[in-house]
Amino acid sequence: MSRIGNNPIALPDGVTVDIQPEVITVKGKLGELSQSYDSVSIAQEDGQLIVSRPSDSKSHKAKHGLYRALISNMIHGVSVGFTKELELVGVGYRASNQGQKLDLALGFSHNIVFELPKEVKLETVSEKGKNPIIKLSSHDNQLVGSIAAKIRAFRKPEPYKGKGVKFVGEEIRRKAGKSA
Repeated sequence: MSRIGNNPIALPDGVTVDIQPEVITVKGKLGELSQSYDSVSIAQEDGQLIVSRPSDSKSHKAKHGLYRALISNMIHGVSVGFTKELELVGVGYRASNQGQKLDLALGFSHNIVFELPKEVKLETVSEKGKNPIIKLSSHDNQLVGSIAAKIRAFRKPEPYKGKGVKFVGEEIRRKAGKSA
């Protein structure tokens, strides 16, 4: 069931790992993340982390792959970081930011002002003739994904014209309109 869990995790330069019973902490140039774990054991051997399970029961196999993936994402986050890009498709849709406040004009009567946590770096790009783009980046993959999902939920892309907030590269299933 868990082939992912068997793969060792390579530790890049500048990343330190502190393994305590039930908690692992990863520090790197972009920040520090910690994760609690159970039902698996983690060992550090010559620049690699190895996650192993005590038995072949279904719950141990599932947690084996889960914690290996979470730890791998933590290591990637503190060394390289994660970025999500959102695109605003629609006439009059605009995005701007003042520090950590994102100001969105999405066709409602009032603008939406969304406060982002300090761990997420925000950037808005507005070029003439192109759709506005919101760039979110952080060392925490889970936090960036949840913030991007909240922003997308303000105006989900609709299937007829494709207007709304979508991820860059996301394919929107389009429907045919009325047939006369």
